[in-house]
Amino acid sequence: MRIRGLGLALAFAATILHPLAAVARAAAASPAAEAGLRVGDTVPPFHAAGLDGVIKSIDYPKGTTTIVVFFLSSCPTCHKMLPLWNEAFARRPKNMVMVGVMLDQAPPGFVEAAQIAFPVLRSPGRELTDAFKLKRVPYTVRVAPGGRVDGADLGLLDGIRMGELFRP
Repeated sequence: MRIRGLGLALAFAATILHPLAAVARAAAASPAAEAGLRVGDTVPPFHAAGLDGVIKSIDYPKGTTTIVVFFLSSCPTCHKMLPLWNEAFARRPKNMVMVGVMLDQAPPGFVEAAQIAFPVLRSPGRELTDAFKLKRVPYTVRVAPGGRVDGADLGLLDGIRMGELFRP
């Protein structure tokens, strides 16, 4: 009887713990879990060349919010985010600045073909990606004045999360 009781206890524990282990594995593998930046972290201002070759400064002045999006021209998920980012850029509040940082060398005409509406800069290098704790793309980061991170998310974002990141 004791062995049967032990077997039932183990079966019960496995029934309860198995789904919890699956949830923990999924959370650990989720894009949000991989995002290195956390709310309250700070990121430095940076300089990068636009696609036109002109160097632009991205700082985080008082009274503004800055959205920095990182993407690759060769990334299918990034291609899915482009229309969402374009729509958010068109609807952004007046005190919000948005800039894209392209991490690879796009083929000629990519920006026009992809109909990217927001300003795009070329990544100045590893120092920037390290500062933003970039691990994967697409990566959307909301930065408050002074460089304080207000939110950061990896991957394809739904409308609710986009609304949270692009809120006034």
